[in-house]
Amino acid sequence: MRAVTSAIALLALAACNTQLPDSAAGVGFDNYADYSAHREGVLQGTVSAQPLDAAPAQGVVTEITGGPISAVESSDATATPGVHAENHAGISDEQSFAAVSARESIASDRQRLEQQREQYTFIPPEPLPPRPGGDGAGIIEYALSTTNPLGQPVYKRGRAVAPETLARRCAKYGSDDHAQEAFLKNGGPERDRLGIDPDGDGFACYWDPSPFRLAER
Repeated sequence: MRAVTSAIALLALAACNTQLPDSAAGVGFDNYADYSAHREGVLQGTVSAQPLDAAPAQGVVTEITGGPISAVESSDATATPGVHAENHAGISDEQSFAAVSARESIASDRQRLEQQREQYTFIPPEPLPPRPGGDGAGIIEYALSTTNPLGQPVYKRGRAVAPETLARRCAKYGSDDHAQEAFLKNGGPERDRLGIDPDGDGFACYWDPSPFRLAER
């Protein structure tokens, strides 16, 4: 009875056994030896990388000769002798001296430059827009029209003003530029009705014309 049971078990195992593929046959090739020889040829540059089972297309060179691509002639019987294939779309030949010199000349360059000069349009500069919060008193023009350094008296003034008083008067303008604008609008630089140019240099509060003068240079 045991012998019969063992025989049945062996038959069941034999029926479930799946035959494994031959790994020596290679991947994608019927013969691993052919695949290995083909791979070595591709690495050494003696054969193309085209698959072994693929037939060479018409006009395609499958042998690598080691020479420049331009020296390899196509086997396409329909190709016109002496006519080179057009460049691929999007690839520029501007870096090729032979290609550029074949279609350009000194005369064509001169003509192109003349056309560019005719298309040139001169746009004159526009006046600067008014400063935000300014009243248009023209502090820039005033700074460029003066030459005296900061603190040098140019205009007569009355009694002296204490530094604390000057600081309090200038604080209400928000900035020295606004103070200078108000100063010029109210009779400055000849008159100091606001009392913010006690030294008579023509520059209100702590306003300095030097940055505008340097910018003009």
